[in-house]
Amino acid sequence: MDDNVIKIKSYQFALRIIKLYQYLVDEKKEYVLSKQVLRSGTSIGANVAEALAGQTRKDFIAKLSIAQKEAYETNYWLDLLRDSHILEEEWAQDIIQDNQEIIKILIAIIKHTKQNLQNE
Repeated sequence: MDDNVIKIKSYQFALRIIKLYQYLVDEKKEYVLSKQVLRSGTSIGANVAEALAGQTRKDFIAKLSIAQKEAYETNYWLDLLRDSHILEEEWAQDIIQDNQEIIKILIAIIKHTKQNLQNE
């Protein structure tokens, strides 16, 4: 069993984003913001997967940095969906909280890896 926390959390988050996208399109008939959050929200896990397959630590850091940027972008779209009342406050806050947790983990991993790289 794979126990890589960021890999698991970013994958589970991508699945939630896909369900959110389906809900927004099917129930709210929202097609623009939903597409943006789908793209950035699923990109987080894709970049984590690329980082884990990276050739070097610098490549690993670069891909995780992209994942972090995608997570910040996802937060922006989720905030817009919440503040425009397209997405219910309670559901928005729950998924935003999950995204914030992913951001914190990514920051910690990047920081730790950079420190290790400097100490080599």
